[in-house]
Amino acid sequence: MCAAVYVLSTVTGYVLTSALLLKCPNLLHRRKRETFLSRHISHRGGAGENLENTMTAFKHAVDLGTDMLELDCHLTKDEQVVVSHDTNLQRVCGVEADISSMTYAELPPYLCKLGVTFQKECFCEGGEDKRIPLLRDVFDAFPNTPINIDIKVNNNTLIKKVSELVVKYDRENLTVWGNSSNQIVKKCYKENPQIPVLFSLPRVLQLLGLFYTGLLPFVPLKEQFLEIPMPSIITKLQDPSRLTRSQRFVAWLYCVSFQVYIWVLNDEEDFQRAFELGATGVMTDFPTMLKEFMDRNGISKAQ
Repeated sequence: MCAAVYVLSTVTGYVLTSALLLKCPNLLHRRKRETFLSRHISHRGGAGENLENTMTAFKHAVDLGTDMLELDCHLTKDEQVVVSHDTNLQRVCGVEADISSMTYAELPPYLCKLGVTFQKECFCEGGEDKRIPLLRDVFDAFPNTPINIDIKVNNNTLIKKVSELVVKYDRENLTVWGNSSNQIVKKCYKENPQIPVLFSLPRVLQLLGLFYTGLLPFVPLKEQFLEIPMPSIITKLQDPSRLTRSQRFVAWLYCVSFQVYIWVLNDEEDFQRAFELGATGVMTDFPTMLKEFMDRNGISKAQ
């Protein structure tokens, strides 16, 4: 009997403590310093309005007032850090070759028309700007704009050179980097822990496991940014107040010491659901549509 009472009281204490810390994480963990807050995020610069990952796309998004540019990086044969999503150039340039096999001068231009990855049967036709830019071009052009960098390949030299560029342009407080690969994120953090990192996919799954076991409030986290598809977007809920435990978990993430970005949303119905659930920001291929939606619904810009 005494043993049962002891076990019951211990479990009850654990559950109550976990619930309290889950609600008030700052009781145990110091809130990470946030140097920027992004509500409006332009995916690949806005791949539905301009050719993805081009200077024209980035300029359009920044002129529109986006809070953050999301882009992807690779390394050329002559070790130049370029902004492009695909490892192979077939989809975007019509050339069967990897970026890593060519020097920067040898890289072909983008095709005139590209499919929008996260929008079915949608294509974007570009103007004169079809050049694959260097990361330093983007840093030069937009010194005050937060940038989200996806390190596309597990390459030590690429990670080192991106870090060097971030430091050179004094952007450690305006950059977040990472990948869905936990190995890449670990290397990024080891290379430069001053640059905030994204949660990798394995770490997101680990978060879920910690959440359901009640251990999450007790575990310190080095990551500061989480990019995920929203469960309510996938299931197309009609009433955001009727959330499953998993969906409430996502909403809770917004309240703790990191920012939650929902990707890649391309219609107003999904914008609405994401913000109602408490997402920090929305990533979109259509920055003009998102801006108009935010303005019309009185959703405040980042401060």
